[in-house]
Amino acid sequence: MPKKVPSISEAEWEVMTVLWENAPLTANEVISSLQEQKDWKPKTVRTLLDRLAYKQVISVNKDQRVYTFYPNYAQDDCQHAEAQSFIQRIYGGTLKSMLVQFIEDDSLSEEEINELRSILDKKPSENDSGKKSSE
Repeated sequence: MPKKVPSISEAEWEVMTVLWENAPLTANEVISSLQEQKDWKPKTVRTLLDRLAYKQVISVNKDQRVYTFYPNYAQDDCQHAEAQSFIQRIYGGTLKSMLVQFIEDDSLSEEEINELRSILDKKPSENDSGKKSSE
């Protein structure tokens, strides 16, 4: 089972997105990439990198003259952890409640609903696989 992914802020997500796309990167490369999208000062980005390193979401390669940063978690792992946190906070941990709300609010197109049906049809039930469906 993968280790628990630490919670990261919205700003930290921005830094992680850059690292997931191009790691390893130096702090200056991260700053340069983010300055194309955000109006952030270099010190802000360095603070975010420090926070992510402190939380052990990223690591720093100190073997070279210039330090490089790289993610310790795959983007999918972080997205899954964030989705679980959201469902827990907003919907009391019940995915069904969230899906019902989206379907009832007409937020899903017919194509999206059909795609969900297809995914659910392919998913084995608890009894079929011997495992819980959340695993």
